[in-house]
Amino acid sequence: MNKTLAVRLALIFGLAASLGFTAAAAKAQDSSSSASGPAAAPAASAPAASAPASAAAAATAREKKPVPPYHDAAPKGPLPDTLDPEQFSDPETRNIYALAAKIKAVLYQEPCYCGCDKEAGHKSLLDCYRDLHGSGCDLCKKEAVFAATETQKGKTPAQIRKEIIAGEWKTVDLSLYGGPPPAR
Repeated sequence: MNKTLAVRLALIFGLAASLGFTAAAAKAQDSSSSASGPAAAPAASAPAASAPASAAAAATAREKKPVPPYHDAAPKGPLPDTLDPEQFSDPETRNIYALAAKIKAVLYQEPCYCGCDKEAGHKSLLDCYRDLHGSGCDLCKKEAVFAATETQKGKTPAQIRKEIIAGEWKTVDLSLYGGPPPAR
Protein backbone atom coordinates (compact mmCIF):
# COMPACT_ATOMS: atom_id res chain seq x y z
CA MET A 1 0.00 0.00 0.00
CA ASN A 2 2.84 2.45 0.78
CA LYS A 3 4.39 1.87 -2.66
CA THR A 4 1.02 2.52 -4.30
CA LEU A 5 0.60 5.67 -2.26
CA ALA A 6 4.10 6.85 -3.18
CA VAL A 7 3.38 6.30 -6.89
CA ARG A 8 0.06 8.13 -6.56
CA LEU A 9 1.70 11.07 -4.82
CA ALA A 10 4.47 11.18 -7.43
CA LEU A 11 1.81 11.37 -10.14
CA ILE A 12 -0.07 14.11 -8.31
CA PHE A 13 3.03 16.17 -7.57
CA GLY A 14 4.28 15.72 -11.13
CA LEU A 15 0.97 16.87 -12.61
CA ALA A 16 0.71 19.74 -10.14
CA ALA A 17 4.24 20.89 -10.96
CA SER A 18 3.50 20.77 -14.70
CA LEU A 19 0.43 22.94 -14.11
CA GLY A 20 2.30 25.37 -11.86
CA PHE A 21 0.81 24.38 -8.52
CA THR A 22 2.93 24.08 -5.41
CA ALA A 23 3.50 20.71 -3.77
CA ALA A 24 1.54 21.87 -0.72
CA ALA A 25 -1.51 22.73 -2.84
CA ALA A 26 -1.39 19.38 -4.61
CA LYS A 27 -1.03 17.57 -1.28
CA ALA A 28 -3.98 19.47 0.16
CA GLN A 29 -6.10 18.65 -2.89
CA ASP A 30 -5.14 14.96 -2.68
CA SER A 31 -5.96 14.69 1.02
CA SER A 32 -9.32 16.44 0.58
CA SER A 33 -10.29 14.17 -2.32
CA SER A 34 -9.21 10.99 -0.56
CA ALA A 35 -10.62 11.86 2.86
CA SER A 36 -14.07 10.52 2.02
CA GLY A 37 -12.88 7.23 0.50
CA PRO A 38 -11.28 4.11 1.92
CA ALA A 39 -7.80 5.47 1.23
CA ALA A 40 -8.20 8.16 3.92
CA ALA A 41 -6.30 6.23 6.60
CA PRO A 42 -3.04 5.84 4.62
CA ALA A 43 -3.11 9.56 3.76
CA ALA A 44 -1.80 10.28 7.26
CA SER A 45 1.52 8.73 6.25
CA ALA A 46 1.66 10.77 3.03
CA PRO A 47 4.49 13.12 4.10
CA ALA A 48 6.78 10.18 4.88
CA ALA A 49 5.81 8.33 1.70
CA SER A 50 6.31 11.39 -0.50
CA ALA A 51 9.78 12.18 0.84
CA PRO A 52 11.56 9.59 -1.34
CA ALA A 53 9.73 10.76 -4.47
CA SER A 54 12.39 12.47 -6.57
CA ALA A 55 12.06 14.86 -9.48
CA ALA A 56 13.07 12.01 -11.78
CA ALA A 57 10.23 9.83 -10.46
CA ALA A 58 7.78 12.69 -10.96
CA ALA A 59 9.05 13.25 -14.51
CA THR A 60 8.67 9.56 -15.29
CA ALA A 61 5.14 9.58 -13.91
CA ARG A 62 4.30 12.62 -16.09
CA GLU A 63 5.64 10.90 -19.20
CA LYS A 64 3.28 7.97 -18.68
CA LYS A 65 0.22 10.23 -18.50
CA PRO A 66 -2.22 9.10 -21.18
CA VAL A 67 -2.72 11.36 -24.17
CA PRO A 68 -6.26 12.77 -24.36
CA PRO A 69 -8.40 11.86 -27.40
CA TYR A 70 -7.66 13.23 -30.88
CA HIS A 71 -8.14 12.12 -34.47
CA ASP A 72 -4.91 10.80 -36.01
CA ALA A 73 -5.88 11.64 -39.60
CA ALA A 74 -7.47 14.49 -41.49
CA PRO A 75 -11.27 14.51 -41.48
CA LYS A 76 -13.15 12.69 -44.23
CA GLY A 77 -15.70 15.34 -45.06
CA PRO A 78 -16.69 18.75 -43.81
CA LEU A 79 -16.08 19.70 -40.20
CA PRO A 80 -18.64 21.42 -38.00
CA ASP A 81 -18.32 25.15 -37.55
CA THR A 82 -16.67 26.75 -34.56
CA LEU A 83 -18.70 29.35 -32.69
CA ASP A 84 -18.90 32.79 -34.29
CA PRO A 85 -16.04 34.88 -32.84
CA GLU A 86 -18.17 38.03 -33.00
CA GLN A 87 -20.39 36.79 -30.17
CA PHE A 88 -17.55 37.32 -27.69
CA SER A 89 -16.94 40.77 -26.23
CA ASP A 90 -13.49 39.83 -24.88
CA PRO A 91 -10.93 40.60 -27.64
CA GLU A 92 -8.64 37.72 -26.65
CA THR A 93 -11.44 35.16 -26.86
CA ARG A 94 -12.78 36.66 -30.10
CA ASN A 95 -9.33 36.57 -31.72
CA ILE A 96 -8.62 32.99 -30.64
CA TYR A 97 -12.02 31.73 -31.85
CA ALA A 98 -11.26 33.45 -35.18
CA LEU A 99 -7.90 31.61 -35.32
CA ALA A 100 -9.62 28.32 -34.46
CA ALA A 101 -12.12 28.78 -37.30
CA LYS A 102 -9.23 29.04 -39.76
CA ILE A 103 -7.48 25.82 -38.65
CA LYS A 104 -10.38 23.46 -37.88
CA ALA A 105 -8.74 20.51 -39.66
CA VAL A 106 -5.60 20.95 -37.54
CA LEU A 107 -7.49 21.29 -34.24
CA TYR A 108 -9.48 18.18 -35.17
CA GLN A 109 -6.19 16.24 -35.03
CA GLU A 110 -4.94 17.66 -31.72
CA PRO A 111 -5.51 16.52 -28.12
CA CYS A 112 -6.60 18.92 -25.40
CA TYR A 113 -5.02 18.55 -21.97
CA CYS A 114 -7.59 20.47 -19.90
CA GLY A 115 -9.73 17.41 -19.11
CA CYS A 116 -12.64 18.38 -21.33
CA ASP A 117 -12.66 14.88 -22.79
CA LYS A 118 -13.85 13.60 -19.42
CA GLU A 119 -15.96 16.60 -18.38
CA ALA A 120 -17.60 17.54 -21.69
CA GLY A 121 -17.04 14.48 -23.91
CA HIS A 122 -14.72 16.33 -26.27
CA LYS A 123 -12.89 14.17 -28.82
CA SER A 124 -10.27 16.72 -29.91
CA LEU A 125 -9.18 20.34 -29.44
CA LEU A 126 -11.64 21.39 -32.15
CA ASP A 127 -14.56 20.50 -29.87
CA CYS A 128 -13.45 23.21 -27.42
CA TYR A 129 -14.24 25.81 -30.10
CA ARG A 130 -17.52 24.26 -31.24
CA ASP A 131 -18.98 25.23 -27.86
CA LEU A 132 -18.30 27.85 -25.18
CA HIS A 133 -15.66 25.77 -23.41
CA GLY A 134 -12.73 27.41 -25.21
CA SER A 135 -13.90 30.86 -24.15
CA GLY A 136 -13.19 30.20 -20.48
CA CYS A 137 -10.21 27.87 -20.60
CA ASP A 138 -6.73 29.38 -20.87
CA LEU A 139 -5.22 25.96 -21.50
CA CYS A 140 -7.45 25.44 -24.57
CA LYS A 141 -6.63 28.95 -25.74
CA LYS A 142 -2.88 28.34 -25.45
CA GLU A 143 -3.13 25.03 -27.31
CA ALA A 144 -5.15 26.62 -30.14
CA VAL A 145 -2.78 29.60 -30.47
CA PHE A 146 0.18 27.21 -30.41
CA ALA A 147 -1.43 25.07 -33.15
CA ALA A 148 -2.13 28.16 -35.27
CA THR A 149 1.41 29.49 -34.86
CA GLU A 150 2.99 26.16 -35.73
CA THR A 151 0.64 25.75 -38.72
CA GLN A 152 1.84 29.14 -40.01
CA LYS A 153 5.40 27.82 -39.72
CA GLY A 154 4.45 24.96 -42.06
CA LYS A 155 4.27 22.15 -39.51
CA THR A 156 1.92 19.23 -40.01
CA PRO A 157 -0.83 18.32 -37.54
CA ALA A 158 1.23 15.26 -36.50
CA GLN A 159 4.28 17.45 -35.76
CA ILE A 160 2.12 19.91 -33.84
CA ARG A 161 0.51 17.07 -31.88
CA LYS A 162 3.94 15.80 -30.83
CA GLU A 163 4.82 19.29 -29.57
CA ILE A 164 1.49 19.67 -27.74
CA ILE A 165 2.03 16.31 -26.06
CA ALA A 166 5.50 17.52 -25.04
CA GLY A 167 3.89 20.58 -23.41
CA GLU A 168 5.36 23.21 -25.72
CA TRP A 169 1.99 25.06 -25.76
CA LYS A 170 2.74 26.20 -22.19
CA THR A 171 5.06 28.92 -23.52
CA VAL A 172 2.25 30.76 -25.34
CA ASP A 173 1.68 34.33 -24.12
CA LEU A 174 -2.06 34.95 -24.42
CA SER A 175 -1.64 38.68 -23.71
CA LEU A 176 -0.47 39.06 -27.33
CA TYR A 177 -3.98 38.12 -28.52
CA GLY A 178 -6.00 40.60 -26.45
CA GLY A 179 -5.89 43.50 -28.87
CA PRO A 180 -7.52 44.02 -32.24
CA PRO A 181 -6.40 41.56 -34.91
CA PRO A 182 -3.56 42.83 -37.11
CA ALA A 183 -4.64 44.59 -40.31
CA ARG A 184 -3.89 42.72 -43.51
